[in-house]
Amino acid sequence: MSDNLACKITVSELEIMKLLWHAEDALPVTYIRERLQESKGWEPATIKTLLSRLVSKGVVRQEKRNVYHYSPIITEEEYGAWATDDLITRLYNGSVRNLVAALVNSKGLTQEDLDEFRQMFKVED
Repeated sequence: MSDNLACKITVSELEIMKLLWHAEDALPVTYIRERLQESKGWEPATIKTLLSRLVSKGVVRQEKRNVYHYSPIITEEEYGAWATDDLITRLYNGSVRNLVAALVNSKGLTQEDLDEFRQMFKVED
């Protein structure tokens, strides 16, 4: 996978990727369109544009059968690892320690979360 992950995946494109990642096989465009119109209210032209972009970025494969079918080229885990590395590089100057410090100092973590981190890393008080 390239360092820039083929120009990165946008938030909207990520919705399509999630649908593809959780499928057991390539999905027909009609299924993708139905799911995203239902869940997001997106127009067919929007969905077609997003799928075309993902194919151009090299993260989705398009296969012509009776209708076009789409499948992911990268896994959810690969993308997650890339996105995490990108976040750490861009926001925390490549420092995992700074990321963890930001998480610990955020108001979004509960005491239960902190206890779970301690357990995960076996950090003692």
